Amino acid sequence: MTRTADQLSDLISATRIRLRRHSPFFAALALFVEVRFTEEVPIAATDGRLLFFHPSGYGDLPPAERDAVFLHELLHAALLHPSRRGVREPELFNIAADIVVNGMVAAEQSVELPKGAIRDTKLEHLSVEEIYELLQKNTKKKQPKLPLADLLKPGSMGSGTEQQEGEAEGKKGGDGNGLTSELHDLNDRSALEAHWKQAIQQALVLASSQGQGSLPAGMLRHLGEVADPQIDWRSQLWRYLVRTPTDFSGFDRRFLHCGLYLDHLEGESVQVFVCIDTSGSIDDEQMSLFIGEVSGILSSYPMLDCRLWYADAECYGPYEIGSMHEIPRPEGGGGTDFCPFFDAALEAWSGDQEAICVYLTDGYGAFPEEAPQLPVLWVIVPGGLPSEEIPYGEISRLI
Repeated sequence: MTRTADQLSDLISATRIRLRRHSPFFAALALFVEVRFTEEVPIAATDGRLLFFHPSGYGDLPPAERDAVFLHELLHAALLHPSRRGVREPELFNIAADIVVNGMVAAEQSVELPKGAIRDTKLEHLSVEEIYELLQKNTKKKQPKLPLADLLKPGSMGSGTEQQEGEAEGKKGGDGNGLTSELHDLNDRSALEAHWKQAIQQALVLASSQGQGSLPAGMLRHLGEVADPQIDWRSQLWRYLVRTPTDFSGFDRRFLHCGLYLDHLEGESVQVFVCIDTSGSIDDEQMSLFIGEVSGILSSYPMLDCRLWYADAECYGPYEIGSMHEIPRPEGGGGTDFCPFFDAALEAWSGDQEAICVYLTDGYGAFPEEAPQLPVLWVIVPGGLPSEEIPYGEISRLI
């Protein structure tokens, strides 16, 4: 069926109206994106700044499926999936991203995912990067087939769709909202991130004002990846190393040739107590990842007063380490109890120096009933315990 520009505009308007009725948050979020109809995509796609739909491939879908596809692409854009892919394998990352957004779309009772849409309820609560790592790791398991490659390289459709401006949502812009000129400048990732961060925050406020209440925890977690992005755990650790003004005395010249302008520390060093989870749930690949992370810290920050423990249900150590060559062979293999390490770290603490505990783990184990006296940084492997189930401390997830 051939549709006019006005009829195509009416399709999007109808979806927006239904979203206002059933999902104020998504209706508000949809105000921050523009739509283009083009025959260059089979059904739908996004480059992170615009949503693209095929006039008949999308238009011929039943309304409930059409709304689901709209939300699917809107969430890909809002969660920055096109730009977050980086150098990862495109199809596998697209599968991981579909698992994330389809889980969120499926929670909306007013829409219906098309037949063949990828679902994995065991993974959809994780970040797209974590899901990608787990899919890539599990090569023995048959991967789901990608029904539609809909993550476009940011800005890749610009030249082909600018000519259609005015056709996508009617001659007067239809249901558009004047974002075109702004969104043309969003090929820059930082600008795009700022745009969607603001969009998510405003959509939450608008939805709340309409009495929608709180969104499901899983949805908030994914949206928080954009609105409040995670800091790499090494960067989080560095904050502890430089948070006292008297420690700063210019840039560390050892790293200038690498283009790294890191603060140089003098005087008292910070005690860093590192524990690597060696319980039975940690496999060889995860163990290698943990040791590699510790080695990276030692090579980057040689001034650290670093002590290492291994722990399952018991604690092994401490080992004073100053380089990756001094990292001893792991010990353990039993159950998981986090308490022994925190007791050992507190005993090893001098009491008159800054100190921090870093625990590299999958997060599954027995936590102390009360937060440890020292600050804690949890470094969680892909697929590990959800962050909201960790009772205290700062959390960083390896991706």
